[in-house]
Parts: sequence; structure tokens; C-alpha cells
Amino acid sequence: MTTEASARQAALIARRYPSRATLRGGREIDMRLMSSADKARFLAFARSLSTDDLLYLPWDITDEGVVDRWLENIAEHRTTTVLAIDSGDIVGEASLVHNEAGWTDHMGEIRVTVNSQIRGQGLGRFLAEEIFAIADSIGLERISARMTHDQLSAQAVFESLGFQPVATLPGWVMDRSGRLRDLVVMAYDLRARGAPTSAQR
Repeated sequence: MTTEASARQAALIARRYPSRATLRGGREIDMRLMSSADKARFLAFARSLSTDDLLYLPWDITDEGVVDRWLENIAEHRTTTVLAIDSGDIVGEASLVHNEAGWTDHMGEIRVTVNSQIRGQGLGRFLAEEIFAIADSIGLERISARMTHDQLSAQAVFESLGFQPVATLPGWVMDRSGRLRDLVVMAYDLRARGAPTSAQR
């Protein structure tokens, strides 16, 4: 259910976009918020991901029903998704999942997915920093990130941003091949440390 507070937060976030990012090597990428108009384009992005990329995702984002629920969460301000667009195609996304009710209303979870063809140019880091700025602007205190224990490159990106591992849950997730994997939870305390600055990076 949409509340007045969540609608105000959404309006505050919307002021940041559209924008542009300059990656390493000078490549420019458009940034904007995801909406229902992006459904077909997002499915095309999801279905362009490699089997290995899809293996580690918590949901099958190639499934139209999953994307429909994602869009419902965006419309109800439970999720904010920033899209990275190159020549009209989505090449990456970053999401902030925030439940404004209950014990975790001060927390958000960050999720980032980037097409392998554009990795190594700094897009994943840029998207993560966008989520930091959004979380900070709406007053969240902590951000968490979850990944499997063997997603070492993702762990390195979050460690470089100042995230610290807070838990490892053995055999907590099952990948799409049916294999059990350990879940690593990392967290960043915005209240104590503030959003990362260029000096911290």
C-alpha cells in the first residue's frame, strides 16, 4: 500500500533522474528510473544475461510474472530501480528494496546486475553509488547486500565501497541447478559512516 511518506520519498528520488554516467574509457550511459513502460526492454535485458549470471540471482528475472511483481513493488514504492541504458538497451540495473513497516524500516537492501559485455568499465560501482545516494537522501540508516560465497567479484566491489561481512549462512540458498550455496550478508552503516565519499573510495 502506498503511503504519503513513501510517495514523498519517491518524489525526492525522482528529482535525480534522468542523468548520465561517464564510465572508464569515456563511454556515456543514460540513467533513469524503471517504470512499467520498461517491461519488454527489461525482459530483453534479463534474457541477454549469461547462464552463469542467472545462476546466482535470487529470482528468475527472465520470467514475465516475476517482472510484473517487480513493477508492482516499484509502483507501491517498496522498490526503487535505476536502469543503465546504452543506445536504447538496458545494460544494467540497481535496486533499493525498502520495507517502511516493522523492525527493518530503517534498512534497505541493494541489488545490482550488469550485463557481462559491459563489465570492467565501472558501471556496477556507479550503480551501487547511486543506490547509496538514494538511501542516504531518504534517511535510511543501514544498507545490506546478499550474495553467494563464490561471487568473489561482487564481494570485492562491496568491500571497496566500505561494506563489511556480517554473516555467512551455510547452505542457505539453492541455485537454479539445485546446488546449495552459502549466503554471505554484507552491510554498511550510513548513520555511523555516511555515504561513501571520493576520499573513502
